[in-house]
Amino acid sequence: MDRAELSTEQVLKRDIPWETYMTTKLISGTGLQLLRRYDNRAESVRAQLLDDDGPAYVQVFVNILRDIFKEETVEYVLALIDEMLTANPKRARLFHDKSLANEDTYEPFLIACFASIFDIMLKICTYATGCDLSSKVLVTMWLLWKGNWFIQEKSCKILALIVSARPKTQDGVVANGENSKKKGTTINDVLKELVEWLCTQLKKPSHPTCGIPTAINCLASLLKEPVVRSSFVQADGVKLLIPLITPASTQQSIQLLYETCLCVWLLSYYEPAIEYLATSRALPRLVDVVRSSTKEKVVRVVVLTFRNLLSKGTFGAQMVDLGLPQIVQSLKAQAWSDEDLLEALNHLEDGLKDNIKKLSSFDKYKQEVLLGHLDWSPMHKDPLFWRDNVSCFEENDFQVLRVLITIMETSSDPRALAVACFDLSQFIQHHPAGRVIVNDLKAKERVMKLMNHDSAEVTKNALLCIQRLFLGAKYASFLQA
Repeated sequence: MDRAELSTEQVLKRDIPWETYMTTKLISGTGLQLLRRYDNRAESVRAQLLDDDGPAYVQVFVNILRDIFKEETVEYVLALIDEMLTANPKRARLFHDKSLANEDTYEPFLIACFASIFDIMLKICTYATGCDLSSKVLVTMWLLWKGNWFIQEKSCKILALIVSARPKTQDGVVANGENSKKKGTTINDVLKELVEWLCTQLKKPSHPTCGIPTAINCLASLLKEPVVRSSFVQADGVKLLIPLITPASTQQSIQLLYETCLCVWLLSYYEPAIEYLATSRALPRLVDVVRSSTKEKVVRVVVLTFRNLLSKGTFGAQMVDLGLPQIVQSLKAQAWSDEDLLEALNHLEDGLKDNIKKLSSFDKYKQEVLLGHLDWSPMHKDPLFWRDNVSCFEENDFQVLRVLITIMETSSDPRALAVACFDLSQFIQHHPAGRVIVNDLKAKERVMKLMNHDSAEVTKNALLCIQRLFLGAKYASFLQA
């Protein structure tokens, strides 16, 4: 069978020759006794053994992964650990027990698959350079880069759980073994290299159907860590999440969507990530998800993300423009069992109401243009809006006007093109130097191209704009559409 398709259950059906390993001194007599008690036992028996002597079993598993390189055995021990942690994720704390203070419990999951090759490389490098490479930083990720998929997936998931379970201190977090006599793999080494591997899986998955879900699942655990958020943003990882934010239907796709949104929620606590989210399509996609999703956990994590982003930059205004106030009203009318969700909806509703009050007509208009969501909202054809706000178009070197002209050139939406032409004609009519400014911005050529557009709505408003460019503002009343 292809190792990429192996399951934990299939691997655990193997008969591993533990006695042979003891004979060759790859495991100790004590290790053999522990394995005999544990291997092929009922789940209730294993649970009791872990409750009674969990760190000892972790020690045996770690030693096997460090000292035995046979692929079937490595897979088997990883399957044992995976089964142990799946039954109770809190058991990951066993890897940080004080009795393991001198052990580097991260290293085996990073390099077990290529330990023999690594040791040869280590000896060569040490001999050639005379430097101490015992930290193994240079090649700690060989397991994740080159191993078979079963080993990659299990190692990644186990490592993410172990890292997340490490003990906290008043000054932060201390990785297992960092204060020990033996210098181990530092937590920053582990996290940064792990993030790099996860980003690679999102770009070019090692497994066609499992690569991305595995990476997202691990990130959903790891993005609680400040160093992971920083490394993920620096690796340009945020943009890799955006395409995954899309309404889902199957159970598998719903879980992937939930964990992706969970990643975005965790990133919404980190300012550099927020800056990227502000310039991406993340918000419209999240709105689409919350509008169509009926899965409570998905709605909850998206609403909590909105609550975090509401007061940041222009997110509040964008939420109003995307119709989120109406969506929140609809969500509040549904029967949710999660009290946190209900509280978040109330908080979000109040915040959106405040944003609506604060936003001037021009602020709303500006957000509509910058998002490229042009439609025939009332302000476009309101003479008072243009009379009162035409001077606002001068802000930031006519930024809004420049974006309108860019929309004319790049948009494929006939409605947006028609509105852009109309708005440009209104600017020409109401601004004293409108014709000169629009000509200086090279808009005439773009508008003239639209006069041959397939849409009658576009050609009508392009013609109006061209007439005002050539004839001036005094003919505005005659040319009014």
